[in-house]
Amino acid sequence: MILEIIITYWHIILLFFIVAVLYSSVGFGGGSSYLAILALTGIIFTQIRATALLCNIVVVSGNVFLFYQQKKIDWKKVLPLISLSIPFAYLGGKLKISQQFFFILLGFTLLFAAITMWASKRIISSDEKKTNLKLIKNGGFGGIIGFISGMVGIGGGIFLAPLLHLTNWDTPKKIAATASVFILVNSFAGLLGQYANPNFVIDWNLTSILLITVFIGGQIGSRISNNNYTPIQLKKATAILIAFVSLRILWKYLFI
Repeated sequence: MILEIIITYWHIILLFFIVAVLYSSVGFGGGSSYLAILALTGIIFTQIRATALLCNIVVVSGNVFLFYQQKKIDWKKVLPLISLSIPFAYLGGKLKISQQFFFILLGFTLLFAAITMWASKRIISSDEKKTNLKLIKNGGFGGIIGFISGMVGIGGGIFLAPLLHLTNWDTPKKIAATASVFILVNSFAGLLGQYANPNFVIDWNLTSILLITVFIGGQIGSRISNNNYTPIQLKKATAILIAFVSLRILWKYLFI
């Protein structure tokens, strides 16, 4: 049974491994790319969201642990961001949405992710003087991002990190640490919300293999990060792939 699944979905397993290495090396979970890959497989959309969030949790947990050891997590600044994102991610995950609405939202989310990934070399290298957003703004940003993330099935780091970089919220390393924590708690909350939804379904045979795959990839990627190596060319190639998938999804569900 396991061997049959591996043979059938070997290309998905390989792509998940590459994504886990890539995203974990810069502090992300990879939810947007997992969604992009699964969206082309024909798997039902309720299962796509749950699988992506589980993979997020596995990948980003290693990042959070390493950042915690390095004392890169500023909890005084992180807590306001996640205080509203957690309940809103839960609500977003629990919300019952149609397949068409899900894929339209997913298409726009993936398109945004592709753009930010393509421009990430410029964003992540910013080392300008950091600033402090007000608590209300932090909570508001966290709540909005958390709600969208819960509906789509991502951790929200692809939205949060560019925002924090563009507002000079902190140093690049601490922003990566903050994004990792944000992704982890939102992925848990979104998954719990989806579990509370009557439409929740997941194929544990395939998902288990994918979780093992992204765990290995995530461990490799987080170690690459510690060596200060960022695979920019691979990220740009991934951005092109995600953009292609997003436009394909939007064309199908908006114009056909």
